[in-house]
Amino acid sequence: MGSKKRSSWSKQKAEFAAGLDDFPGMDDIFAREEAHRERASADHEAARRRKACESKNRYASRAEAEENLAWCEHNGKRGLSVYRCPYCDGWHLTSHPWDE
Repeated sequence: MGSKKRSSWSKQKAEFAAGLDDFPGMDDIFAREEAHRERASADHEAARRRKACESKNRYASRAEAEENLAWCEHNGKRGLSVYRCPYCDGWHLTSHPWDE
């Protein structure tokens, strides 16, 4: 099992990268992997934003969101709560059971 020290890991990575010279097209494998991770992270964040913000009604104030919450409860929809959105800085309704 390899060492978990960062200096040891960097050394192993450098040795591995040096050995890739014998395999054409593999010299940029770490750069391609890093680009892949960045794209995946950006896609994941975009999906979180769509789900948490863009697919929901946005209210300008907490009072407006609570007014709509009362309307929903009056019409039979229970278990909703109000939260401030970290993406748009507006207010949304959610059925997620937040611990406050």
